[in-house]
Amino acid sequence: MSDVMEDTYLDALRADLEASLPLIWGRRITSIFIGGGTPSLLSGAGVDRLLSDIRTLLPIAAECEITLEANPGTFDAERFALYKAAGVNRLSIGVQSFNDDRLKALGRIHDARQAGVAIDIAHRHYQNFNLDLMYALPGQSLGEMQMDLEQAIAAAPPHLSVYQLTLEPNTIFAKHPPVLPDEDAVAAMHDWVEQRSAEAGYRRYEVSAFAQPGRECRHNLNYWTFGDYLGIGAGAHSKISFPHRIVRQVRFRQPSTYLQRAGGRQFVAESREVTRNELPFEFMLNTLRLTAGVAANSFAERTGVPLTSIEPELNEAERRGLLVRDHVVLKPTALGMRFLTDLQSLFLPTQPGGADTHPRRA
Repeated sequence: MSDVMEDTYLDALRADLEASLPLIWGRRITSIFIGGGTPSLLSGAGVDRLLSDIRTLLPIAAECEITLEANPGTFDAERFALYKAAGVNRLSIGVQSFNDDRLKALGRIHDARQAGVAIDIAHRHYQNFNLDLMYALPGQSLGEMQMDLEQAIAAAPPHLSVYQLTLEPNTIFAKHPPVLPDEDAVAAMHDWVEQRSAEAGYRRYEVSAFAQPGRECRHNLNYWTFGDYLGIGAGAHSKISFPHRIVRQVRFRQPSTYLQRAGGRQFVAESREVTRNELPFEFMLNTLRLTAGVAANSFAERTGVPLTSIEPELNEAERRGLLVRDHVVLKPTALGMRFLTDLQSLFLPTQPGGADTHPRRA
């Protein structure tokens, strides 16, 4: 990224944040996630400027978790040392696989050697980092997947995110679906991930997230418990709660459009209020991902809707053995975690809505 382009984009980010301040006055910032695209292309000075601008405009908690999402193909020891000096205290490294053939099939710009270099740099400069892995890749066997996980565990990251590949709409894979492992193979991969990660000392605290003790991702825990977040920059999503309503925003997706609109201080492409009818599903869509469940009283606190409004759905989830609950907690069972989509769908609104399925970062 050229210096001029970087400065232009950072100018827009600051203006975006300034325009958003009235929505979040008085809120203390406990996590910052620099993601989307390839933010590790930013210079050390660029990251320093970005975080300095945020600190100038917002009250940042002393223990704030500041994560930067990084592609292994962009790692440079000096630059990542500068990121740390700027205040970044956690990395999320998108390894995806240690198999070069699988990486090519995914269209990744890095190879297994670069992934190893990235992990080495992370160990030298950061006490806390995450490795992203994917499984059920085109042409992947159970043995290959096991080798990927073994290499990830051998790298000793404090946090692991292990996702099953899904074919997203409007992608090349969606238009030209590859041959993926069958259901039995995927189930065997899923079981191996659970078993092997536990043996290696990683606790599964979310459907796709595994952490060493005390290394859970604070940023993700916030939105998995239906907390608020402000997103600035091209394509960023926000969820902001007010006393009697919850608003979701989406920034202009294309960087060129975002920068063009920034000149007129127009950053938000879409803003809408979440309807009362949508709130139960939106809450359950996120919180049911947590293996420990969520406090029962947080439903009313976060949505403004009484828990009794979804009593029939809760009863049905219990009847199917997908959920357990008492006056303290709502918690998916092991079966509920395995068939999470079935559990979440019980809370779908009766009218079509816009539930948030976006966040899954670590």
